[in-house]
Amino acid sequence: MAEVTIPFDGKPHRFQVPDRNLAEVLSPKPYPTIAAVETEIEHSLDHPIHQAPLETAVKPTGRVLLVSDDNTRSTPVDHMIPALLRRLNRAGVPDHRIACLIALGTHRYMTEQEIVAKVGPAVFKRIRVLNHEWRNPDVLVDLGTSSRGTPLQVNRLVAEADVVIGLGAIVPHHIPGFSGSSKIIQPGVCGAITTAETHMLSCESGGDSFLGYEDNPVRQDMDDMADKVGMNTIFNVVMDTNGRVAGFFFGEMRAVFREGVRLARKIYGVPYHETPDIVLANSCPCDLDFWQSHKSQYPAQRMVKPGGTIIICTPAPEGVSPVHTELLNFTSWPSDRIKAAYRRGELKNGVACALAVAWAMVREKASVITFSPGIPAEHKAKLGHTHAPSIEWAIEEALRRQGTSARLTVLTHSPDLLPLGPETAKGSSC
Repeated sequence: MAEVTIPFDGKPHRFQVPDRNLAEVLSPKPYPTIAAVETEIEHSLDHPIHQAPLETAVKPTGRVLLVSDDNTRSTPVDHMIPALLRRLNRAGVPDHRIACLIALGTHRYMTEQEIVAKVGPAVFKRIRVLNHEWRNPDVLVDLGTSSRGTPLQVNRLVAEADVVIGLGAIVPHHIPGFSGSSKIIQPGVCGAITTAETHMLSCESGGDSFLGYEDNPVRQDMDDMADKVGMNTIFNVVMDTNGRVAGFFFGEMRAVFREGVRLARKIYGVPYHETPDIVLANSCPCDLDFWQSHKSQYPAQRMVKPGGTIIICTPAPEGVSPVHTELLNFTSWPSDRIKAAYRRGELKNGVACALAVAWAMVREKASVITFSPGIPAEHKAKLGHTHAPSIEWAIEEALRRQGTSARLTVLTHSPDLLPLGPETAKGSSC
């Protein structure tokens, strides 16, 4: 028997797989990380990519908005924001003309304690830091549509700012190919109607996700929205799976994104050598709820044989979603039925519908077994998943379904993994 270890709920979790069944254990690759974080931040700000220094882009009377990712990401904005504030102050911009908007997308609102932990106590005291209240129509403005025709509703603070700087991390992502860059605007600080249409667009990828495809319709639409709200500058990081920074990138939005993606591929792009019958996908580091840990499905979907089995392992202490609770009423439906019901207006939550479609597309390729202490068995059934009381039980059940000689691949950090195999050739490099 082969012993396998995955990081689960903050600690190592060990289980065994019969030698004849274990194909591969895949993890993001080790990469040198930055020891002197503050020094490297200053170096990045001193050498912007394809852009003039920040100090030349701001005026003392202007309004500067920093847009930061939320606590579902580990971007070290508590180090990045103070460095930006120092430069803005030197350029004559006072603290009271600077604000930071937390780009929640449609996640739950962060508590004050969580915001302080995210940006740091000193920043929280110096400038206004607030949630993107995506449920409050009063904070949104209508900017018409993107070039693709997507309705564009965005937080009023973004539309009114003279300079907008996006802060985030670049990692493979199933909706726009990679996170980071313009994703901080859409879905970060847009209205739910905008996010619903973009997410639905990601489900038109032909039975697979856009995971790892740098240029795709969703990314193009997001970039166009960022252009329309005037976000020209981003400060992005690439991190390893332990939350250590491998690179900082500051400057013009598209150029920074290209540089960051190159590094992200080196860390998260992992070749696989066998198309398995079973993929065990661990949700680390996206463990909070299934709304986050669902990302573990898409690398598994990319790899597994049609008709195979995916085992999802996630702590999910907040369950499926503390916000989009109604999705359990329809997530077990086939993908076409969900799409049709949404387009007919029978289902109202477009963001939930889009993710439910993506989840259904996974199930339409492979059956799903889920081990999760935080998700009740009855909720797993409403997801269309089989409840597993333990990882060992899940493996036994998957082998029962796929046969005693079935081959199993383990993904230790599945949400961040970019599997590289022959089937990833899909028109743009992956």
